[in-house]
Amino acid sequence: MIDWLQNIDTALMLWLNGFHNSFMDTFMWLVSNKLMWVPMYVMIPYVLYKRFGIKAALFLVVAMFLINVFATDSFCSQVLRHNILRPRPSNADSPIYRMVHIVNGYRGGHYGFPSCHAANSFSLATLITLVFHNKKTAVLMFLWAILHSYSRVYLGVHYPGDIIAGAIIGCMVAGLVYYIFRCLLKVERMRKCHTAEPMIIPYMGLSIFFLLILFCTINTYILPRAFICHVN
Repeated sequence: MIDWLQNIDTALMLWLNGFHNSFMDTFMWLVSNKLMWVPMYVMIPYVLYKRFGIKAALFLVVAMFLINVFATDSFCSQVLRHNILRPRPSNADSPIYRMVHIVNGYRGGHYGFPSCHAANSFSLATLITLVFHNKKTAVLMFLWAILHSYSRVYLGVHYPGDIIAGAIIGCMVAGLVYYIFRCLLKVERMRKCHTAEPMIIPYMGLSIFFLLILFCTINTYILPRAFICHVN
């Protein structure tokens, strides 16, 4: 059964990893970079401030987000990876590493199960959903988490199974942190947010997404043609 699942995971990885070209190489490389999304992350405490004002609740909720990120990342990278010991598909210990398309020579660390990118992305999307109870915000955040996670398969550093496991773990950790936050700190369930304020977070993400597309288009198609015309 395990061998059967690994074979499916390998076949799916090679298929998803095979859709590569110059544009997508640059685009997925940037999408995978956590620093690209810092402006979106900064919007979270801003929206929380707009929602709660300068009150104790604001600092408690911000602390909850920080604890969630730390718990998710630490559990995946420090606990699970060093016990499961599954090499990344791009690693030399992997039987398929010669068939994997990589970008900019990047192969990641040694072990890749589960994916910390997926765990952190889905954990953040889940916590934002639980805090704001805004359907549009939730949908866009989970779409972002899917794109961010898929970029790791495209870059050849994770199997789809790594992504799925990371996503499940991220959602579970976020739910647990939220539940503990409510119980121990005696905070009532946050009311559904009917204002447009939570949408600032995914809208910033969409802005980054389209800027990346614009940059990759110029870098891949416009600048090379301009250079050729100039040389000729």
